[in-house]
Amino acid sequence: MTTLVAPRTAPGRDAAQRHAPLRTSATKVPRMLLLAWGALFVNVLTPSNNPTVLPIPHSINQILAQGSLLMAVVLALLVNPRIVIRPNLFLVLLSVMAIVALIVSIHSPFFVGSTYRALRLIGFVLCLWLLTPWWGRHDVVLLRVHRLCLWGALVSVVVGAALAPGKAFSSEGRLSGAIWPIPPPQVAHYAAVLLATSAILWMCRVIGGQHALLGIVVSVAVLIGTHTRTALLGAIIGVAVAGASLFLGHARVRRTSASTVLFGVVAGTLFAPQIVKWAARGQSAEDASQLTGRTKVWSASLDQARPRLQDLFGNGLSNKSFNGLPVDSNWVATYLDLGWFGIVVQVTFILLLLVMAITHVRGPRRAVALFFIVYCIVASVTETGTGDASTYLLDLTVAAALLVPEPGRRAR
Repeated sequence: MTTLVAPRTAPGRDAAQRHAPLRTSATKVPRMLLLAWGALFVNVLTPSNNPTVLPIPHSINQILAQGSLLMAVVLALLVNPRIVIRPNLFLVLLSVMAIVALIVSIHSPFFVGSTYRALRLIGFVLCLWLLTPWWGRHDVVLLRVHRLCLWGALVSVVVGAALAPGKAFSSEGRLSGAIWPIPPPQVAHYAAVLLATSAILWMCRVIGGQHALLGIVVSVAVLIGTHTRTALLGAIIGVAVAGASLFLGHARVRRTSASTVLFGVVAGTLFAPQIVKWAARGQSAEDASQLTGRTKVWSASLDQARPRLQDLFGNGLSNKSFNGLPVDSNWVATYLDLGWFGIVVQVTFILLLLVMAITHVRGPRRAVALFFIVYCIVASVTETGTGDASTYLLDLTVAAALLVPEPGRRAR
């Protein structure tokens, strides 16, 4: 196993490279890298029980999704045959969490399921290690392949809604995948990330207006159709933080921020009843205050008595449920699976990414990374993900890849 070593470079050249504009179309995306990242993306496309255009059994969908991890590892080895890696603390923390998860899962009452999930997490992290040579590149290739995967998922959702609108909106009137059974919260997650990254890259003049407009229009339409409040709130807060990091250095950001605030005030005044109705999703005030019953599950799961060792290290990776009900909170689910150890590790690598972003040079890389970090923090309240193989870990990996120095260059 080889570790990349950064050669010496002239200070003036290094500074010029760090402040040069991003090149997102100067080089083509490596096909094998796109296939490897796409296989990872499919691996975390958790299939739901929603009806689809082609009536494929749920077990077949699970086999296709989970089997793609092995394909991702093989493709990563093909794209990185010399097994060159870039050392970084973010993946070290993920690796420690995955190894401890395996140790705990071996002693879990649900040995087979917990051990399988832990091995899957280890394979997921191994594949991320194999792709580290593409971290920090000036053409932000991992961000580009991630956005292509998001485009692929959203296009499948839009096509499914056009072919079978009844099946696409069968989940209580919320838009879901009818080609691949993607649940509404995941669809909203992909739409929110594509929307925000398109807006940020356009404000930084990294992508053109037509490209950004298409991504924003499609993402907004899909996001509204999913009726998912967490994704919308995370996108708003994440874009606001990213825009604030660019506010002083980009005139387009200042103009866009002022226009957006003005538009938001006008739209909120004129369409307040419709906005409230959309956000309520037909729920009562009591249901909304309990986050659709989530707080009851959280209280019941946290009130159960556990031995001291389980309190520290959990019961092993699970399906993120309690007494048959979904936990729907990353921090509660992590406490149940990995105890306080898992919470400490996840808080540590999120704080690490925040420190890296704050100390990074101002620009589109830092802005997009800040969005990913803030979005994952907001979503972690009512979604699970950072304690297991998920799209949220892919988002944070892209953020880490944007914040590390360029390969072959020494950070000043």
